[in-house]
Amino acid sequence: MKMYLISDNVDTQTGMRLAGIEGVVVHEREELRQALETAFADKEIGIILLTEKFGREFPEVVNEARISHRLPLIIEIPDRHGTGRKPDFITSYINESIGLKL
Repeated sequence: MKMYLISDNVDTQTGMRLAGIEGVVVHEREELRQALETAFADKEIGIILLTEKFGREFPEVVNEARISHRLPLIIEIPDRHGTGRKPDFITSYINESIGLKL
């Protein structure tokens, strides 16, 4: 299985290409929708990496893709500017998931 990157900037794409991950750079809602459909059509792709910016700017497109396709797995990653999440997002996620404070 392959990973595929859908990024909003060339720097992230370049870094991933150095790691052997192919991808595309898009900026608009319809470009994102088309890139996702192209990735879903390729049965060799097991993981789609999306930069976090898409989750913030086009959450309905990302959520629709997650709901309507079981595979490939869609993962949001930080871009070159870092993450938009709070520093303890993993601990908060675990606390909410299991109902215990760590």
